[in-house]
Amino acid sequence: MFSWKKVRYGYWVALSFFKKNLQPIVFSFVASIIGIIAVISFSPYLLKSLTTNKHIIGVAGRYSVDSLPDSILAKVSNGLVFITGKGEVVPLLADSWEQLDNGKEFRFHLKKDLIWNSGKPFIAENVKYSFKDVETKYDGDFLLVYKLKKSLPIFPIYLTKPLIQHPLDGVGGLYKIEKANIKYGEVQELELTPNKPKLPILIYRFFDSDSKLINAYKLGQIQEMVINKDKVAANLSNWPNTTITKSIDFTQVVALFFNLNDKLLGEDKNIRKAVANAIDSKQFVELGEKADGPLSLTSWAHNPDLKKFLYDPDKAENELNKVMDSTHSAELTINTYYEYLNVAENIKDDLNKVGVKAKVEIVQFNRPQNYQLLVASLQLGNDPDQYFYWHSTQKRGNITDYKNVKVDKLLEDGRNTLSPIKRKSIYFEFQKILNDELPAYFLYYPYTYTIIRK
Repeated sequence: MFSWKKVRYGYWVALSFFKKNLQPIVFSFVASIIGIIAVISFSPYLLKSLTTNKHIIGVAGRYSVDSLPDSILAKVSNGLVFITGKGEVVPLLADSWEQLDNGKEFRFHLKKDLIWNSGKPFIAENVKYSFKDVETKYDGDFLLVYKLKKSLPIFPIYLTKPLIQHPLDGVGGLYKIEKANIKYGEVQELELTPNKPKLPILIYRFFDSDSKLINAYKLGQIQEMVINKDKVAANLSNWPNTTITKSIDFTQVVALFFNLNDKLLGEDKNIRKAVANAIDSKQFVELGEKADGPLSLTSWAHNPDLKKFLYDPDKAENELNKVMDSTHSAELTINTYYEYLNVAENIKDDLNKVGVKAKVEIVQFNRPQNYQLLVASLQLGNDPDQYFYWHSTQKRGNITDYKNVKVDKLLEDGRNTLSPIKRKSIYFEFQKILNDELPAYFLYYPYTYTIIRK
Protein backbone atom coordinates (compact mmCIF):
# COMPACT_ATOMS: atom_id res chain seq x y z
CA MET A 1 0.00 0.00 0.00
CA PHE A 2 1.36 3.42 -1.06
CA SER A 3 2.63 5.52 1.85
CA TRP A 4 3.53 9.24 1.67
CA LYS A 5 5.31 8.80 4.94
CA LYS A 6 7.85 6.43 3.33
CA VAL A 7 8.33 8.75 0.35
CA ARG A 8 9.00 11.73 2.61
CA TYR A 9 11.41 9.66 4.64
CA GLY A 10 13.35 8.61 1.50
CA TYR A 11 13.40 12.22 0.29
CA TRP A 12 14.91 13.52 3.55
CA VAL A 13 17.49 10.71 3.61
CA ALA A 14 18.58 11.49 0.02
CA LEU A 15 18.65 15.23 0.68
CA SER A 16 20.76 14.71 3.76
CA PHE A 17 23.17 12.49 1.78
CA PHE A 18 23.58 15.04 -1.02
CA LYS A 19 24.14 17.90 1.45
CA LYS A 20 26.89 15.96 3.19
CA ASN A 21 28.55 14.74 -0.07
CA LEU A 22 27.76 17.55 -2.50
CA GLN A 23 31.37 18.57 -3.18
CA PRO A 24 32.75 15.08 -4.02
CA ILE A 25 29.64 14.29 -6.09
CA VAL A 26 30.03 17.47 -8.17
CA PHE A 27 33.76 16.86 -8.55
CA SER A 28 33.18 13.27 -9.71
CA PHE A 29 30.53 14.40 -12.20
CA VAL A 30 32.73 17.13 -13.68
CA ALA A 31 35.75 14.81 -13.82
CA SER A 32 33.67 12.17 -15.62
CA ILE A 33 32.50 14.71 -18.20
CA ILE A 34 36.07 15.93 -18.77
CA GLY A 35 37.28 12.33 -19.03
CA ILE A 36 34.64 11.45 -21.62
CA ILE A 37 35.50 14.54 -23.68
CA ALA A 38 39.22 13.75 -23.45
CA VAL A 39 38.74 10.16 -24.57
CA ILE A 40 36.59 11.25 -27.52
CA SER A 41 39.07 13.99 -28.50
CA PHE A 42 42.27 12.02 -28.17
CA SER A 43 41.10 8.53 -29.01
CA PRO A 44 42.55 8.64 -32.57
CA TYR A 45 45.99 9.51 -31.22
CA LEU A 46 45.65 7.03 -28.36
CA LEU A 47 44.54 4.29 -30.72
CA LYS A 48 47.40 5.07 -33.10
CA SER A 49 49.88 4.98 -30.23
CA LEU A 50 48.62 1.61 -29.06
CA THR A 51 48.36 0.02 -32.49
CA THR A 52 51.36 1.52 -34.34
CA ASN A 53 53.87 -1.08 -35.48
CA LYS A 54 57.32 -0.05 -34.26
CA HIS A 55 60.54 -1.87 -35.01
CA ILE A 56 63.70 -1.06 -33.03
CA ILE A 57 67.02 -1.73 -34.75
CA GLY A 58 70.44 -1.61 -33.09
CA VAL A 59 73.50 -0.32 -34.95
CA ALA A 60 77.13 -0.58 -33.80
CA GLY A 61 79.39 2.39 -34.46
CA ARG A 62 79.75 6.09 -33.82
CA TYR A 63 78.05 8.33 -36.37
CA SER A 64 77.51 12.03 -36.81
CA VAL A 65 74.68 13.54 -38.83
CA ASP A 66 77.04 13.71 -41.82
CA SER A 67 78.31 10.12 -41.60
CA LEU A 68 75.19 7.99 -41.19
CA PRO A 69 75.21 4.62 -42.98
CA ASP A 70 73.87 4.70 -46.54
CA SER A 71 71.57 1.80 -45.61
CA ILE A 72 69.67 4.21 -43.33
CA LEU A 73 69.88 7.23 -45.62
CA ALA A 74 68.50 5.18 -48.52
CA LYS A 75 65.25 4.78 -46.59
CA VAL A 76 64.71 8.54 -46.37
CA SER A 77 66.16 9.83 -49.63
CA ASN A 78 67.59 9.03 -53.08
CA GLY A 79 70.47 9.99 -55.31
CA LEU A 80 70.30 11.68 -58.69
CA VAL A 81 70.87 8.35 -60.45
CA PHE A 82 70.73 4.62 -59.81
CA ILE A 83 72.94 1.76 -61.07
CA THR A 84 71.08 -1.35 -62.20
CA GLY A 85 72.30 -4.90 -61.73
CA LYS A 86 73.52 -4.81 -65.34
CA GLY A 87 75.68 -1.75 -64.77
CA GLU A 88 73.34 0.69 -66.47
CA VAL A 89 73.04 4.19 -65.01
CA VAL A 90 69.42 5.33 -64.92
CA PRO A 91 67.88 8.60 -63.65
CA LEU A 92 66.23 8.75 -60.24
CA LEU A 93 65.82 12.27 -58.86
CA ALA A 94 67.27 13.47 -62.15
CA ASP A 95 64.95 13.33 -65.13
CA SER A 96 67.76 13.18 -67.71
CA TRP A 97 71.29 14.37 -68.36
CA GLU A 98 73.72 15.02 -71.16
CA GLN A 99 77.49 14.79 -71.39
CA LEU A 100 79.40 17.62 -73.07
CA ASP A 101 82.99 18.60 -73.80
CA ASN A 102 84.18 14.99 -74.13
CA GLY A 103 83.16 14.02 -70.60
CA LYS A 104 84.25 17.22 -68.85
CA GLU A 105 80.77 18.72 -68.43
CA PHE A 106 77.51 17.12 -67.28
CA ARG A 107 74.12 18.83 -67.30
CA PHE A 108 71.46 17.19 -65.12
CA HIS A 109 67.80 18.08 -65.57
CA LEU A 110 65.96 17.48 -62.30
CA LYS A 111 62.46 16.09 -61.96
CA LYS A 112 59.91 18.75 -61.19
CA ASP A 113 57.26 18.74 -58.46
CA LEU A 114 59.45 16.76 -56.04
CA ILE A 115 59.41 17.90 -52.42
CA TRP A 116 61.61 17.29 -49.41
CA ASN A 117 60.09 15.50 -46.43
CA SER A 118 59.88 18.90 -44.75
CA GLY A 119 57.52 20.08 -47.51
CA LYS A 120 60.00 22.38 -49.25
CA PRO A 121 60.36 22.09 -53.06
CA PHE A 122 63.33 20.11 -54.36
CA ILE A 123 65.44 22.40 -56.56
CA ALA A 124 68.92 22.36 -58.08
CA GLU A 125 70.65 24.45 -55.42
CA ASN A 126 69.65 21.84 -52.82
CA VAL A 127 72.00 19.26 -54.40
CA LYS A 128 75.22 19.45 -52.40
CA TYR A 129 77.51 16.66 -53.58
CA SER A 130 81.12 17.52 -52.73
CA PHE A 131 83.84 16.62 -55.24
CA LYS A 132 87.44 17.68 -55.61
CA ASP A 133 88.25 19.60 -58.81
CA VAL A 134 84.57 19.77 -59.81
CA GLU A 135 82.77 23.08 -60.31
CA THR A 136 79.04 23.09 -59.59
CA LYS A 137 76.65 25.59 -61.19
CA TYR A 138 72.88 26.04 -60.90
CA ASP A 139 70.99 27.21 -63.98
CA GLY A 140 67.51 27.90 -62.68
CA ASP A 141 65.63 25.63 -60.31
CA PHE A 142 65.89 22.42 -62.29
CA LEU A 143 69.23 22.43 -64.14
CA LEU A 144 72.42 21.32 -62.40
CA VAL A 145 75.77 21.68 -64.19
CA TYR A 146 79.03 19.95 -63.21
CA LYS A 147 82.30 21.00 -64.84
CA LEU A 148 85.35 18.75 -64.39
CA LYS A 149 89.01 19.62 -64.93
CA LYS A 150 89.62 16.20 -66.51
CA SER A 151 87.43 14.02 -68.67
CA LEU A 152 85.50 11.40 -66.67
CA PRO A 153 82.63 9.83 -68.65
CA ILE A 154 81.62 7.61 -65.70
CA PHE A 155 81.07 10.67 -63.47
CA PRO A 156 77.31 9.95 -63.07
CA ILE A 157 78.06 6.76 -61.09
CA TYR A 158 79.25 8.98 -58.23
CA LEU A 159 75.82 10.59 -57.92
CA THR A 160 74.05 7.60 -56.36
CA LYS A 161 74.49 8.66 -52.72
CA PRO A 162 71.17 9.65 -51.09
CA LEU A 163 70.79 13.42 -50.86
CA ILE A 164 70.28 14.78 -47.35
CA GLN A 165 69.52 18.43 -46.60
CA HIS A 166 70.57 19.79 -43.21
CA PRO A 167 69.85 18.57 -40.71
CA LEU A 168 68.23 15.28 -41.77
CA ASP A 169 65.76 16.04 -44.55
CA GLY A 170 65.34 13.58 -47.43
CA VAL A 171 63.49 13.48 -50.73
CA GLY A 172 61.62 10.66 -52.45
CA GLY A 173 62.22 8.07 -49.73
CA LEU A 174 59.81 5.62 -48.13
CA TYR A 175 60.50 7.23 -44.75
CA LYS A 176 61.23 10.57 -43.14
CA ILE A 177 63.28 11.22 -40.02
CA GLU A 178 60.76 12.34 -37.41
CA LYS A 179 63.06 12.60 -34.39
CA ALA A 180 66.81 12.58 -33.80
CA ASN A 181 68.57 12.29 -30.46
CA ILE A 182 72.07 13.73 -30.84
CA LYS A 183 74.55 14.03 -27.97
CA TYR A 184 77.96 15.68 -28.24
CA GLY A 185 77.73 15.53 -32.03
CA GLU A 186 77.00 11.78 -32.12
CA VAL A 187 73.67 10.32 -33.15
CA GLN A 188 72.14 8.29 -30.31
CA GLU A 189 68.74 7.46 -31.80
CA LEU A 190 66.70 8.10 -34.94
CA GLU A 191 62.97 7.65 -35.42
CA LEU A 192 61.82 7.12 -39.00
CA THR A 193 58.14 7.41 -39.82
CA PRO A 194 56.75 6.02 -43.09
CA ASN A 195 55.58 8.13 -46.01
CA LYS A 196 53.35 5.27 -47.13
CA PRO A 197 50.73 3.29 -45.18
CA LYS A 198 51.28 -0.16 -43.69
CA LEU A 199 55.00 0.38 -43.15
CA PRO A 200 56.32 0.19 -39.56
CA ILE A 201 57.94 3.04 -37.68
CA LEU A 202 61.69 2.35 -37.57
CA ILE A 203 63.75 3.32 -34.54
CA TYR A 204 67.53 3.09 -34.85
CA ARG A 205 69.57 3.00 -31.64
CA PHE A 206 73.33 3.42 -31.87
CA PHE A 207 75.93 1.73 -29.68
CA ASP A 208 79.65 2.49 -29.68
CA SER A 209 80.72 -1.17 -29.54
CA ASP A 210 79.57 -4.62 -30.65
CA SER A 211 79.42 -5.80 -27.04
CA LYS A 212 76.99 -3.01 -26.07
CA LEU A 213 74.90 -3.77 -29.15
CA ILE A 214 74.67 -7.46 -28.26
CA ASN A 215 73.85 -6.70 -24.61
CA ALA A 216 71.09 -4.35 -25.75
CA TYR A 217 69.51 -7.21 -27.68
CA LYS A 218 69.78 -9.55 -24.70
CA LEU A 219 68.16 -6.93 -22.45
CA GLY A 220 65.28 -6.45 -24.87
CA GLN A 221 66.21 -2.85 -25.75
CA ILE A 222 66.30 -3.61 -29.49
CA GLN A 223 64.49 -6.07 -31.74
CA GLU A 224 67.02 -6.39 -34.54
CA MET A 225 70.77 -6.19 -35.13
CA VAL A 226 73.32 -7.23 -37.74
CA ILE A 227 76.60 -8.77 -36.57
CA ASN A 228 79.48 -10.66 -38.18
CA LYS A 229 80.34 -12.86 -35.20
CA ASP A 230 79.31 -16.43 -35.98
CA LYS A 231 79.81 -17.62 -32.38
CA VAL A 232 77.49 -14.95 -31.00
CA ALA A 233 74.90 -15.85 -33.63
CA ALA A 234 75.20 -19.52 -32.68
CA ASN A 235 74.68 -18.71 -28.99
CA LEU A 236 71.58 -16.65 -29.75
CA SER A 237 70.08 -19.26 -32.06
CA ASN A 238 68.56 -21.05 -29.06
CA TRP A 239 66.92 -17.92 -27.66
CA PRO A 240 63.10 -17.97 -27.69
CA ASN A 241 61.37 -15.92 -30.41
CA THR A 242 64.68 -15.25 -32.17
CA THR A 243 65.31 -15.79 -35.87
CA ILE A 244 68.76 -15.58 -37.45
CA THR A 245 69.37 -15.01 -41.15
CA LYS A 246 72.83 -15.62 -42.56
CA SER A 247 73.89 -13.61 -45.61
CA ILE A 248 77.03 -12.62 -47.50
CA ASP A 249 78.36 -9.08 -47.25
CA PHE A 250 79.48 -8.34 -50.80
CA THR A 251 80.34 -4.74 -49.93
CA GLN A 252 83.77 -5.85 -48.71
CA VAL A 253 86.36 -8.56 -49.28
CA VAL A 254 88.96 -9.73 -46.76
CA ALA A 255 92.40 -10.21 -48.32
CA LEU A 256 96.06 -10.83 -47.59
CA PHE A 257 97.93 -7.87 -49.08
CA PHE A 258 101.59 -8.12 -50.13
CA ASN A 259 103.91 -5.14 -49.82
CA LEU A 260 105.50 -5.10 -53.26
CA ASN A 261 108.32 -2.89 -51.99
CA ASP A 262 109.46 -5.73 -49.76
CA LYS A 263 112.63 -7.35 -51.16
CA LEU A 264 111.30 -10.86 -50.67
CA LEU A 265 107.63 -10.54 -51.59
CA GLY A 266 107.93 -7.92 -54.31
CA GLU A 267 110.56 -9.44 -56.57
CA ASP A 268 108.75 -12.57 -57.78
CA LYS A 269 105.04 -13.28 -58.18
CA ASN A 270 105.74 -17.00 -57.74
CA ILE A 271 106.69 -16.33 -54.11
CA ARG A 272 103.33 -14.66 -53.55
CA LYS A 273 101.58 -17.57 -55.24
CA ALA A 274 103.48 -19.99 -53.00
CA VAL A 275 102.19 -18.12 -49.95
CA ALA A 276 98.67 -18.48 -51.36
CA ASN A 277 99.24 -22.23 -51.89
CA ALA A 278 100.31 -22.53 -48.25
CA ILE A 279 97.01 -21.18 -46.94
CA ASP A 280 94.20 -23.65 -46.30
CA SER A 281 91.14 -21.61 -47.26
CA LYS A 282 88.78 -24.22 -45.78
CA GLN A 283 89.49 -22.80 -42.33
CA PHE A 284 87.64 -19.63 -43.36
CA VAL A 285 84.40 -21.33 -44.43
CA GLU A 286 82.68 -20.24 -41.21
CA LEU A 287 83.77 -16.64 -41.76
CA GLY A 288 82.63 -16.02 -45.30
CA GLU A 289 82.18 -17.02 -48.93
CA LYS A 290 85.38 -17.88 -50.80
CA ALA A 291 86.63 -14.94 -52.86
CA ASP A 292 88.55 -15.14 -56.12
CA GLY A 293 89.27 -11.51 -56.93
CA PRO A 294 88.76 -7.84 -56.11
CA LEU A 295 85.14 -7.62 -57.30
CA SER A 296 81.98 -8.91 -55.71
CA LEU A 297 80.64 -12.24 -56.98
CA THR A 298 77.39 -10.40 -57.66
CA SER A 299 79.00 -7.63 -59.72
CA TRP A 300 77.94 -7.49 -63.36
CA ALA A 301 81.66 -7.14 -64.21
CA HIS A 302 82.89 -10.11 -62.16
CA ASN A 303 85.07 -12.55 -64.13
CA PRO A 304 83.97 -16.11 -63.23
CA ASP A 305 86.93 -17.75 -65.01
CA LEU A 306 89.73 -16.62 -62.71
CA LYS A 307 92.32 -19.15 -61.63
CA LYS A 308 91.64 -20.69 -58.22
CA PHE A 309 94.58 -21.09 -55.85
CA LEU A 310 94.37 -24.54 -54.30
CA TYR A 311 95.80 -25.56 -50.96
CA ASP A 312 99.10 -27.27 -51.87
CA PRO A 313 101.49 -27.22 -48.88
CA ASP A 314 104.11 -29.40 -50.60
CA LYS A 315 104.36 -27.07 -53.58
CA ALA A 316 104.43 -24.05 -51.27
CA GLU A 317 107.16 -25.56 -49.09
CA ASN A 318 109.43 -26.34 -52.03
CA GLU A 319 109.09 -22.86 -53.48
CA LEU A 320 109.33 -20.90 -50.24
CA ASN A 321 112.18 -22.81 -48.65
CA LYS A 322 114.40 -22.08 -51.64
CA VAL A 323 113.88 -18.38 -51.17
CA MET A 324 113.88 -18.28 -47.39
CA ASP A 325 117.20 -20.17 -47.23
CA SER A 326 118.86 -17.59 -49.41
CA THR A 327 117.52 -14.47 -47.74
CA HIS A 328 118.74 -12.63 -44.67
CA SER A 329 115.25 -12.43 -43.25
CA ALA A 330 114.09 -15.82 -42.02
CA GLU A 331 110.75 -14.58 -40.66
CA LEU A 332 107.66 -12.97 -42.17
CA THR A 333 105.57 -10.45 -40.25
CA ILE A 334 101.80 -10.43 -40.70
CA ASN A 335 100.12 -7.20 -39.65
CA THR A 336 96.41 -7.07 -39.04
CA TYR A 337 93.63 -5.41 -37.07
CA TYR A 338 92.08 -7.03 -34.02
CA GLU A 339 88.98 -7.94 -36.03
CA TYR A 340 91.04 -10.27 -38.25
CA LEU A 341 93.44 -11.59 -35.60
CA ASN A 342 92.22 -15.19 -35.91
CA VAL A 343 92.61 -15.07 -39.69
CA ALA A 344 96.19 -13.81 -39.38
CA GLU A 345 96.99 -16.46 -36.75
CA ASN A 346 95.71 -19.20 -39.07
CA ILE A 347 97.87 -17.89 -41.92
CA LYS A 348 100.87 -17.77 -39.59
CA ASP A 349 100.29 -21.41 -38.59
CA ASP A 350 99.97 -22.45 -42.24
CA LEU A 351 103.27 -20.75 -43.08
CA ASN A 352 104.94 -22.43 -40.12
CA LYS A 353 103.75 -25.80 -41.43
CA VAL A 354 105.63 -25.26 -44.70
CA GLY A 355 108.82 -24.26 -42.91
CA VAL A 356 108.42 -20.48 -42.94
CA LYS A 357 108.63 -18.68 -39.63
CA ALA A 358 105.99 -16.00 -39.23
CA LYS A 359 104.65 -13.75 -36.53
CA VAL A 360 101.54 -11.61 -36.12
CA GLU A 361 101.49 -7.97 -35.04
CA ILE A 362 98.32 -6.02 -34.26
CA VAL A 363 97.75 -2.66 -35.94
CA GLN A 364 95.68 -0.20 -33.90
CA PHE A 365 94.33 2.24 -36.49
CA ASN A 366 96.46 3.35 -39.41
CA ARG A 367 98.05 1.00 -41.91
CA PRO A 368 101.75 0.41 -41.18
CA GLN A 369 104.13 1.94 -43.71
CA ASN A 370 106.67 -0.88 -43.95
CA TYR A 371 104.58 -3.99 -43.56
CA GLN A 372 105.28 -7.30 -45.32
CA LEU A 373 101.89 -8.98 -45.17
CA LEU A 374 98.64 -7.32 -44.14
CA VAL A 375 95.27 -8.93 -43.45
CA ALA A 376 92.55 -6.31 -43.98
CA SER A 377 89.33 -5.69 -45.88
CA LEU A 378 88.76 -3.84 -49.13
CA GLN A 379 85.53 -1.84 -49.42
CA LEU A 380 83.63 -2.60 -52.63
CA GLY A 381 81.24 -0.21 -54.34
CA ASN A 382 78.33 -0.82 -56.70
CA ASP A 383 80.59 -0.02 -59.64
CA PRO A 384 83.65 -2.10 -60.67
CA ASP A 385 85.88 0.99 -60.91
CA GLN A 386 88.94 0.26 -58.72
CA TYR A 387 91.21 3.02 -59.93
CA PHE A 388 91.74 4.20 -56.35
CA TYR A 389 93.05 0.80 -55.20
CA TRP A 390 95.29 -0.35 -58.06
CA HIS A 391 96.36 2.56 -60.28
CA SER A 392 100.05 3.36 -59.82
CA THR A 393 99.36 7.07 -59.17
CA GLN A 394 97.15 6.40 -56.14
CA LYS A 395 99.54 6.52 -53.21
CA ARG A 396 96.82 6.52 -50.58
CA GLY A 397 94.56 3.77 -51.88
CA ASN A 398 97.15 1.55 -53.59
CA ILE A 399 98.39 0.01 -50.33
CA THR A 400 100.53 -2.66 -52.03
CA ASP A 401 102.26 -0.06 -54.26
CA TYR A 402 101.25 -2.13 -57.26
CA LYS A 403 102.59 -0.85 -60.60
CA ASN A 404 101.51 -2.23 -63.95
CA VAL A 405 101.30 -0.13 -67.12
CA LYS A 406 98.66 -2.34 -68.71
CA VAL A 407 96.49 -2.31 -65.60
CA ASP A 408 96.83 1.48 -65.41
CA LYS A 409 95.56 1.71 -68.99
CA LEU A 410 92.67 -0.68 -68.33
CA LEU A 411 91.59 1.27 -65.26
CA GLU A 412 91.73 4.50 -67.25
CA ASP A 413 89.74 2.97 -70.11
CA GLY A 414 87.17 1.67 -67.65
CA ARG A 415 86.57 5.24 -66.56
CA ASN A 416 86.37 6.60 -70.10
CA THR A 417 83.25 4.78 -71.23
CA LEU A 418 79.77 4.28 -69.81
CA SER A 419 78.98 1.29 -72.03
CA PRO A 420 78.45 -1.73 -69.71
CA ILE A 421 79.49 -4.12 -72.50
CA LYS A 422 82.81 -2.37 -73.12
CA ARG A 423 83.47 -1.90 -69.43
CA LYS A 424 82.76 -5.55 -68.69
CA SER A 425 85.43 -6.62 -71.19
CA ILE A 426 87.89 -4.14 -69.67
CA TYR A 427 87.35 -5.31 -66.10
CA PHE A 428 87.48 -8.98 -67.08
CA GLU A 429 91.02 -8.38 -68.35
CA PHE A 430 91.92 -6.30 -65.28
CA GLN A 431 90.87 -9.11 -62.94
CA LYS A 432 92.78 -11.68 -64.99
CA ILE A 433 96.05 -9.73 -64.72
CA LEU A 434 95.57 -9.04 -61.01
CA ASN A 435 94.88 -12.72 -60.43
CA ASP A 436 98.13 -13.64 -62.19
CA GLU A 437 100.38 -11.07 -60.52
CA LEU A 438 98.71 -11.43 -57.11
CA PRO A 439 99.44 -8.19 -55.27
CA ALA A 440 96.78 -9.46 -52.87
CA TYR A 441 95.34 -12.89 -52.15
CA PHE A 442 91.59 -12.47 -51.78
CA LEU A 443 90.27 -14.72 -49.01
CA TYR A 444 86.53 -14.31 -48.47
CA TYR A 445 83.45 -12.10 -48.48
CA PRO A 446 82.37 -12.02 -44.81
CA TYR A 447 79.13 -13.48 -43.56
CA THR A 448 76.72 -11.30 -41.63
CA TYR A 449 73.93 -12.42 -39.33
CA THR A 450 70.65 -10.55 -39.05
CA ILE A 451 69.15 -11.35 -35.66
CA ILE A 452 65.49 -10.49 -35.13
CA ARG A 453 63.22 -10.92 -32.13
CA LYS A 454 59.75 -11.87 -33.33
